[in-house]
Amino acid sequence: MQLSNELKDSIGTIVATALAEDVGDGDLTALLIDADAVVGATIIARESVLLAGQPWVDEVFAQLDAKVIVDWYVGDGQTAEADDVICKLVGPARALLTGERTALNFLQTLSSTASITASYVRAVEGTGVRILDTRKTLPGLRLAQKYAVACGGGTNHRVGLFDAILIKENHIKSAGSIAAAMQRAGDLDADVLIEVEVESHDELLEALNAGATRILLDNFILQDLKQAVATNKDYGYVAAELEASGNITLESIRKIAETGVDYISTGALTKNVNAIDFSMLFSIDPV
Repeated sequence: MQLSNELKDSIGTIVATALAEDVGDGDLTALLIDADAVVGATIIARESVLLAGQPWVDEVFAQLDAKVIVDWYVGDGQTAEADDVICKLVGPARALLTGERTALNFLQTLSSTASITASYVRAVEGTGVRILDTRKTLPGLRLAQKYAVACGGGTNHRVGLFDAILIKENHIKSAGSIAAAMQRAGDLDADVLIEVEVESHDELLEALNAGATRILLDNFILQDLKQAVATNKDYGYVAAELEASGNITLESIRKIAETGVDYISTGALTKNVNAIDFSMLFSIDPV
C-alpha cells in the first residue's frame, strides 16, 4: 500500500509514544539476556486475516535497534490463514524481546480494521457502492486506521475537521437552516468537500434546493432510502451523491447498497476492534 507523506511522518511519532509507555526507563526483563545475543523469530497468524500494520512493525524494531532485519512473507492488503508465517525477524535478542508486544499491538489492531473493512466490501460487491470510514477511530491512530481501511478495500472519508465540511444536525440548528449553513460553507471558499446530513425527505429536498452535491442520509430505513434515491435522480440536471449512514451492519448492508446510494459509511470499521490473534515465536538459531 502507498503511504502518504503525512502518514509516513506520523508513524515514527506514534511508535515512539507506544514504546515509551511500554518500555519507560528500560526493559528490565530483557536485561536477563546477554547484550550480544542474536536470535531469530517468526510472527504467525493464529486466525484468518487481511493484513495491515507492516510499516508500524518495521518502525518499532528500527527505533529499538537498526540491526534488526524483518523479512515479510505477507504484505499489507494480502490475506493469510491460521498458522501462516507473516514475517521472519533476525537481530539482537533484547531488541526483539522489547519490541514484541508493541509490534503485535499495532499488527493486531490494524489488521482487525482491515479485515472488518474487507468483510463489508465483500458484502456489497457488484453494487458499485463504496464503503467509507468515519472519525470514530481510536485516539492517536486516526491515520493508521484509515490506512488499514484502505488495505481492506474501503475508501477514506475526511481525515478530520480540517479537510472537509460536514454540516450535521447541530450545525444546522446553530446556523438556522440547511440553506444558511450551506451559504456560509460556500462563503469560506475552502476548496473542500461540502456535505450535508439530513434526517428526513423534507430535509433532503431542502439540501437539494440549497445546491448540495453530497448528502448524508442519516438513519434512513430502506423504504426511505429508495425514495431518496428516486427523488435525487429526478431532481434537476445533476444529481447529488448520496451516502447512507447509521446502524449499518453486515446483515443489513447489502440491502442498503441495493437501494442505489453511492456510499455507505460506518464507524464499525474502526471502533469495533476485535484484535486479530498473532504470535511471535523465538528461536536460538537466528537463521
